[in-house]
Amino acid sequence: MQEIKMNHAQKGFTLIELMIVVAIIGILAAVAIPQYQDYTARTQVSRVVGEVNALKSNAESIFNNGGQIGNEDDLTTNPRTIGIGWTGSNLVVGANTGPNFGLNIVDGALATMSWNVEMGTDASAAVRGATITVSRTANGAYTCEITPPTTNNGWKDSYAPAGCPAS
Repeated sequence: MQEIKMNHAQKGFTLIELMIVVAIIGILAAVAIPQYQDYTARTQVSRVVGEVNALKSNAESIFNNGGQIGNEDDLTTNPRTIGIGWTGSNLVVGANTGPNFGLNIVDGALATMSWNVEMGTDASAAVRGATITVSRTANGAYTCEITPPTTNNGWKDSYAPAGCPAS
């Protein structure tokens, strides 16, 4: 009689192999998730800095036309109060409530005026509470500064973009 040989090939993975794959995925996730959260926080701060810095040209136009800066138009004041054009941001506290939509204007009638916003609402926990301030000097130069949150939720000074340092 002929002997029939059976070929028993391995089918599937062993438990050890599966455990190694799960361990590798866990290590990669442990490194990638904090990096992604840092990237998200840095991007959110940069976005809000860009949004509030964009108001500088509006402010200069208002000053050059003899007006003062406000959150909305009021032509009965002297000089006229002209709205700076801020429409809000989902990353700013108070973005859903008018007329200021979270933008605080300080001394809008003076050449040394400033405005600021506080990060919150949809911003990541690490940057919530950070205040971004844009200030104008008497000679028309602008500065930007970030005041970190008072509670330490993971804020890192590296979140501040170039040109708008954290104080």
